[in-house]
Amino acid sequence: MINNYLYSSYKSFILVFLLSLFSFTAFSQDIPSEPAAISAGEQLFNGNCKACHRVNQKLVGPALAGVYDRAPSIDWIKSFIKNSSAVIASGDQYAVNLFNEYNKTQMTAFTSFKDQDIMNILAYIKAEAGKAQAGPDGGGQDGGAPVPPQGGDTAPKYLNIILIGMVIILILLVIILGFLISAIKRFLDQKTLTEEEREVVHSPITAGSITRSPGFIFAVTFIVAALGFKTVINGLYSVGIQQGYAPKQPIAFSHKVHAGQYEIDCKYCHTGVMKWQSATIPSVNICMNCHNQIKSGTNTGEGEIAKIVRAYNENKPIEWVRIHNLPDLAYFNHAQHVNVGGVECQTCHGPIQEMDVVRQHSLLTMGWCIDCHRKTDVNAKGNAYYDKLVELHNKTSKQPMKVEDIGGLECSKCHY
Repeated sequence: MINNYLYSSYKSFILVFLLSLFSFTAFSQDIPSEPAAISAGEQLFNGNCKACHRVNQKLVGPALAGVYDRAPSIDWIKSFIKNSSAVIASGDQYAVNLFNEYNKTQMTAFTSFKDQDIMNILAYIKAEAGKAQAGPDGGGQDGGAPVPPQGGDTAPKYLNIILIGMVIILILLVIILGFLISAIKRFLDQKTLTEEEREVVHSPITAGSITRSPGFIFAVTFIVAALGFKTVINGLYSVGIQQGYAPKQPIAFSHKVHAGQYEIDCKYCHTGVMKWQSATIPSVNICMNCHNQIKSGTNTGEGEIAKIVRAYNENKPIEWVRIHNLPDLAYFNHAQHVNVGGVECQTCHGPIQEMDVVRQHSLLTMGWCIDCHRKTDVNAKGNAYYDKLVELHNKTSKQPMKVEDIGGLECSKCHY
């Protein structure tokens, strides 16, 4: 009987142990430490989190170092990242306190994240938590490398410098070679030479002998090849760049007359510039707000205003030709720049009030945009959204806060 009791207790112990082991295996979630997981987490962090968070310092949201220890659980972190609003609305005390602490700033819901994605992000945060942040030597935040300067025409400029340098070197080599030949001739003149040798030494240099020489052929071939290579590279770098593009429009609308002479506000015609991604092209109805009264030339049916009236009467849109084109992979929001950033139209479009025919004034390349984000100060006055950002920025820098300091160089800002 005792043996049966011991056997039963032993089975119970084994069962409890196995259940405990299963529970630990099933519900414990160790943060991965593999380099592949950390690398994947870094990409996800930089693309989705870095605009509002840093690992070792507060930004819009809290510093994330140690978040896996502070939060109630890993499962809680997953739920909060996927839908923070739902967690806060549920009354979760930790979530509510966090929401109130950071000025009730709503975190973006990352519903597309898988559990493994979140674990990879935590792996990256844990790996970075112990690293020292880059100092004032130009390094990026959280130990990131500084972003190299970019520009639309950087490579062609460097090619010009390289080619000029090579040409200078060739000229110096020719001069040095001339001195060497002269010195050798003087040296040989002091020697006893045969008549045949003397003819070779003192043979006249003619255009024919120069053009047939291997050195000259090499130099010409090199220069032609270098110029051809530079032309090809310049051509490749100009693909997609339409600076100066000024297509003929169906109606010869003059910005010089409307925006310049009559000082009509750009926002009156381009109504979407303060509200939407697109500035919008004015409809015929907007044109007719003025041209119901201003009808010069409409009696004869000739002139540009007559074309507007005809389109209005026939209820047909004017088929304007688009001038400023961005690739489909790039996102640009006019309202964000004009309404929030206070950017003037002329900053990107040039002296539009002086143009009879509108042309693309700026490069509109990625390098051009990035350069602007690096140089442009954030206009934070009167906008409470920036108060916390300005406070944090002023603790670490004496320079004005630039667009790049608030995520203006993050890839996902323009490409998503």
